[in-house]
Amino acid sequence: MSLSPAPAEPITPDPVREVPDTLLTQSWLDLSFLHWAADPADVAPLLPAGTVPDTYDGLTYIGLVAFRMHRVGWFRVPGIPYLGTFPETNVRLYSVDRHGRRGVVFRSLEASRLLPVAVARSAFRMPYMWAKMAIHRDADTISYTSSRRWPGPRGARCRIAVRIGERIEEPTALEHFLTARWGMHNAFFGRPVYLPNIHPRWPLHRAELLHCEDELVTAAGLPSPVGPPVSVLYSPGVPVRFGRPARPGGLPTP
Repeated sequence: MSLSPAPAEPITPDPVREVPDTLLTQSWLDLSFLHWAADPADVAPLLPAGTVPDTYDGLTYIGLVAFRMHRVGWFRVPGIPYLGTFPETNVRLYSVDRHGRRGVVFRSLEASRLLPVAVARSAFRMPYMWAKMAIHRDADTISYTSSRRWPGPRGARCRIAVRIGERIEEPTALEHFLTARWGMHNAFFGRPVYLPNIHPRWPLHRAELLHCEDELVTAAGLPSPVGPPVSVLYSPGVPVRFGRPARPGGLPTP
């Protein structure tokens, strides 16, 4: 599939568009970003219609992102403390559409609250999975564990531990490409949807991967990553606001 004449929007650490109306608010906290390079041809069949793999120097990337979702709220109503706060781990790809809008595509999203999972799956067609999950912080080390409960493959696991390093004062262009994504692509009843988001510039830190035992990437239909990730980053997090899509779209996540 070829792109339309519209060029891809710039890679920038700051939002590329205004989001005048608020659909959802939330915060993403204690994030660890793990990324492996991938051949665009390997992931293209897994993207929604109307999108192609977004690439940097000819490669696209598979992301495994673990974090804490905090106080999801609708419109400008304050976020929900319990049902809107939970650990999450997602497997994501990078996409660009015919309008040049860069985004992410989620292949799976593990979350520890059953009700948000059920709502996201039934109402928004998002591939959320209910899992037993935990996040532990000990000084400069943070660990994430997840074991899928429903739907299958039941028991699919992910265990990650990273040591948090120094603050990155000037992230590279690739680090911006992997983290500063100002929307998500999804399909809703077979029709493409783009949901924009806006948040402050990411505070990023170097991170050392101490342990990674993962079954979520392959469970999401992707080839098993070869070797260690090419990028490991940590962020304490950001508050996020999502705007309205052109059509109903999905429960946002980083």
